[in-house]
Amino acid sequence: MKFFPLVLSACLTATALAEDVPTPDKPSPTPTPTLREAVDSLDESQIQKAIDALEANYLSPEALDSASRQRALLEGLLLRLGAGADLNQAGNATSKPVPFLAEILDGRIGYIRPGAMDAAALKQTDSALVNFADKSIPAVILDLRGIPRGTEFDIAADFARRFCPKGKILFTIEKPNAKQERILTADRDAVFHGILVVLTDADTSGAAEALAATLRANSSGMIVGAKTAGGAVEFSEFPIGGGKTLRLAVSRVSLPGSGPVFPNGLKPDIEISLPAETQKKIFELTKEKGVSQFVFDNERPRMNEAALVANTNPEISSTDESDDDSEPLRDTVLQRAVDLVTAISFYKK
Repeated sequence: MKFFPLVLSACLTATALAEDVPTPDKPSPTPTPTLREAVDSLDESQIQKAIDALEANYLSPEALDSASRQRALLEGLLLRLGAGADLNQAGNATSKPVPFLAEILDGRIGYIRPGAMDAAALKQTDSALVNFADKSIPAVILDLRGIPRGTEFDIAADFARRFCPKGKILFTIEKPNAKQERILTADRDAVFHGILVVLTDADTSGAAEALAATLRANSSGMIVGAKTAGGAVEFSEFPIGGGKTLRLAVSRVSLPGSGPVFPNGLKPDIEISLPAETQKKIFELTKEKGVSQFVFDNERPRMNEAALVANTNPEISSTDESDDDSEPLRDTVLQRAVDLVTAISFYKK
């Protein structure tokens, strides 16, 4: 009778040992290279052979005539240069800035969304910072999302001077081809000295992008959101006829410690993105209702002694009264920023 438990024990041990033996991993599938990656992998002779094959064998030779090849060349260059080159047509619509917003979240975090990089937004930011100081607010979230891309780098430097220590080099605007550079410094004492978190998205570019970069470098600001566009450059426009112009990057923003922001952009410290349509809808609704409602969840009613005496159930009643089963809108980027401020505040204590 003792034999069976021994056999069972041996079998279980063998099974466990077998499970511990590492099995060879299946090779993960090789990702399919993009067209650009495939082209970049070719050397000069391979590129020439590919072009010769196209010219000799493609079934629609008219697609490879001189004009078509020149258009393809221009298209390819513009795609590769990304934020550094743009084909503009007179009268092109520009993105509309979102309204300025300042608010105190949960009684402990100042929130500022400039909406634009201009003197009016800077003046409103100053007023908000004074209000935060009067209320001893220890942290600020600066939301740079929604700011139209532009080259207001002097205004960006003015924003940065509110947060960066006096004497710091904020950034330089350099023109490599002409070996010229303009240095922008913090020439005044900072107004705010607490915890700073900066919000960005994929459209954060130009002056707003330069501001985000220098705040991280010079005021220990942390960036939450999506990787920025990599468009912190100044442009010159070259007319090409027919009301069209070619905009080309001729100078770029560079930071003393990390170099140019163009063309790679800024990688956030905490990377999280919000769908563009959701962000647009939230920004529209904040005009009247503020932003707190898109950050904090309302506490659900709970059963309590008063409800028992009244013979009611607030948990069921609140569910019945709600006709909208859809998920509430939430600014998840701002939520992560609030979480980050909370964590930093905890460790500072």
